[in-house]
Amino acid sequence: MKKIYLLYLATALAAFQSCRKETDAFDGPSLNDIYGEFSIIENFDIINRSVDFAAGQTTSFSAIFSKSVSWQVKISGLQSGGVKYISGISNMLDNSNSLWNGSTTNLPMFTSETCAVELTFENEIDTIRDTLEVISPKINEGLLLSDFETGWNPAWSSFVQSGADMSFVITDNIVSAQGSKYYDMGGAVDWDYLIGLIDIPGSAYGAQYFPLNNNPDNIYFNVLLNNPPGITNSIVLFQFREDDNGDGIYTDGAEDMFSIQVVMTETGWQQISSKYADLATLINGVAADPIGNGIHEPDKLLQVSILMLANPATGYSQALMDFLIFTDGKALEP
Repeated sequence: MKKIYLLYLATALAAFQSCRKETDAFDGPSLNDIYGEFSIIENFDIINRSVDFAAGQTTSFSAIFSKSVSWQVKISGLQSGGVKYISGISNMLDNSNSLWNGSTTNLPMFTSETCAVELTFENEIDTIRDTLEVISPKINEGLLLSDFETGWNPAWSSFVQSGADMSFVITDNIVSAQGSKYYDMGGAVDWDYLIGLIDIPGSAYGAQYFPLNNNPDNIYFNVLLNNPPGITNSIVLFQFREDDNGDGIYTDGAEDMFSIQVVMTETGWQQISSKYADLATLINGVAADPIGNGIHEPDKLLQVSILMLANPATGYSQALMDFLIFTDGKALEP
């Protein structure tokens, strides 16, 4: 009986040992991360202080801390005003968690300029400052309809009402979202919602249709808009006319016209991006049944129209526009 008991005890101990973790590690933050004193063990550094994003270069940051902390790198363009935030929780910065490819978090986009760099830590007073140089900004791939840097495209057409204080012009009165110029649409029209419009034909880009992928889930339309301070009534309507039957013309009321309606509420530059497959049919701003075959066919896109609208009872309205681009595979990352 004693031998049987000892055998049972040995078996139980073996089973207990097999259930134990192989290490003494435990889940959750270390005591050092919770109670340890914070210090910078390896000084903050910028891996590439003169970066040419247009050439495909990137930059990143390095540092080692005494414990894992919540940190943030803020990059501010001293000329453009663009801002990029990179953040994380770790005890170090390196290429894996602080890579910068020239994109922005807050518009405008960066340009060729000096950038201020700040590293800060949550619940710590330390702030580390440095600078880097952007030799040339990143290139955004896609079908660029216009960034207005070289003026008005002569293949476009426009109509502007004969209202008051009309301002359908390319200008540089404020900091643009990209480059130095943007398109200013504004005026007061007291008899019609329409203030003015722009028609952009696919033929302006070398062929009858816009040269786009035929998969509507891959194509994105992107534009940067600005609602000036004090303006509360601006509406910008984008219309996408398709040639469903392939006869080279758009038949009003018989072929698809998809739309994006932007009611401007936020002051300052903002990005509007929409997947082509998500474009809706709108009648007076309300979703409706398709006009044509109801199939999103970006390779049959014949014309893009931009309408500047406002309730005629609300007086002067204005919206600024920059960097209209179709991208393939994902939305614009400015």
